[in-house]
Amino acid sequence: MSNLFVYGTLRHVPLLAVVLGREADAIDMSQARLSGHLVHGVRGEDFPFLAKGDGNADGLLLRGLSETDVARLDFYEGGYDYALIPLQVTSDQGIEDAQVYVSEAAAWVPEGLWSLADWAAAYGVFTVHKALEEMSYFGSRSRAEVDQLLPTIKSRASAKVIAGTQEILHNPSQLSLSDVTVSKLERPYANFFSMEEYELSFRRYDGTMSETVKRAVFMGTDAALVLPYDPVRDRVMLVEQFRLGPTARGDDKPWQLEPIAGRVDGGETPVQTAHREAQEEAGLTLQRLESIGKCYASPGGCTEYFHIYLGVADLPDEVVGVSGLEVEAEDIRSYLYSFEEVMGLVDRQALDNAPLILALLWLSRHRERVRAAA
Repeated sequence: MSNLFVYGTLRHVPLLAVVLGREADAIDMSQARLSGHLVHGVRGEDFPFLAKGDGNADGLLLRGLSETDVARLDFYEGGYDYALIPLQVTSDQGIEDAQVYVSEAAAWVPEGLWSLADWAAAYGVFTVHKALEEMSYFGSRSRAEVDQLLPTIKSRASAKVIAGTQEILHNPSQLSLSDVTVSKLERPYANFFSMEEYELSFRRYDGTMSETVKRAVFMGTDAALVLPYDPVRDRVMLVEQFRLGPTARGDDKPWQLEPIAGRVDGGETPVQTAHREAQEEAGLTLQRLESIGKCYASPGGCTEYFHIYLGVADLPDEVVGVSGLEVEAEDIRSYLYSFEEVMGLVDRQALDNAPLILALLWLSRHRERVRAAA
């Protein structure tokens, strides 16, 4: 059994409970401080590091940790380049020996004193969601393997944050997430995407709970989609790229004509994603965005959620070309269509990309207003 002093994000008790794998009231902990040290923020990052300095580093002293507890903590903190060293801290019981995670990354640039309250307000919920998936791999994957998954883990965590904070849409039954009871959750596959298998029950319309059922879901992310539109020239830009979905289905046309689109990265908002993807996929600087809608792609078996926008932009003839990020093996061609031409494709059912069709139909309803505002 050993003691550990935590001074950074693990002072956020909901996160600590996830990392240790038990409820907060089952953790032996008390307030403590480490003299001669300060906790600094890291420029461009959402975590702190400890450095010697005139003052005290406030934290929590965790007592009586088991080997499994320490292994779980090492697994989590291994993603942040920390190592354990022995130090002495002062608690309500006096001076006590404890292990402390200290940064090995000398290249980090300090940026002011770190605040737990400020961090929790900005990143607390996101980090807890991220840690829930990270810690689900404890004992089955190495820390290095989990680090490879971190970008998509962060994107899935961002999706959960957005889902938990967005306004409630039309809900005639008034049923909510509290009317679902999950008895078992497993993640048999995780890579760029993941699969989750649930055993759960849900409230029926007669007020009773259903029997326990087994369901599987494809875990995607939230995505921002943009239909670029030039209201002066009355034309849209569409992009074309190879897509695996049609390929796996056996479609002889696996290159899809679609809106600009990309996943919402960890810590990003859908609006930020929309502007970033317009630059990456088409070299476009959007003048403004109008929300077309927010919707699930296929709610029966997929978490992917679309934030669809009209992107008002200048679209001269020479704006088209081939773009995309080389590091993501993107090869994306852009095309320009007049409004009448592209709506003709809709009418002839010559397009088979659902968010594109939805965006174009929205434009057909709002086109005159958008043009009048140009």
